[in-house]
Amino acid sequence: MSQKVLLTAKEVTVILHRLACQLIEKHLDFSDTILVGIQPRGIFLAERLKEILEKEYQTPEIQLGYLDITFFRDDFRRTDKPLEANKTKINFIVENKKVIFIDDVLFTGRSIRSALTAIQSFGRPSEIELLVLIDRRFSRNLPIQPDYRGRQVDAINNEKVKVSWKENEGEDGVYLITS
Repeated sequence: MSQKVLLTAKEVTVILHRLACQLIEKHLDFSDTILVGIQPRGIFLAERLKEILEKEYQTPEIQLGYLDITFFRDDFRRTDKPLEANKTKINFIVENKKVIFIDDVLFTGRSIRSALTAIQSFGRPSEIELLVLIDRRFSRNLPIQPDYRGRQVDAINNEKVKVSWKENEGEDGVYLITS
């Protein structure tokens, strides 16, 4: 098994700031916009973006929620081991709001399809966008594309993209792992 560095901690920081600026260009004051981190790994990216927007770009009071999609997945009954759900934390109505789904890696598109179904439990958004740190563009099973992407990676199916966050792995970085 080999591991190649795709993004260093410094590159991740630069990309996060670029993504934050792209969000500001489109949403300005975020009064009608909600960030939703897709559990489990999208929440690290969502929290980091919220922090950058509020502290470094003085964007006030951004609403952030966490969405668990475990039981909305089309494969949740296909595994032998029981799945463990994460906590959904959406303390607001999404009715007529602009929702930005945030996830670390866009691979097949199935997680995003699940998130589209799951968010309906909280109202009907006026618009839904997708922000991902890594877009694995040649691996899609569904016609889903990101509105905002940090980096596009051409990885074949036996390669895995792993995103490390300092919040849970002690360092920021993105790696391509070949088995």
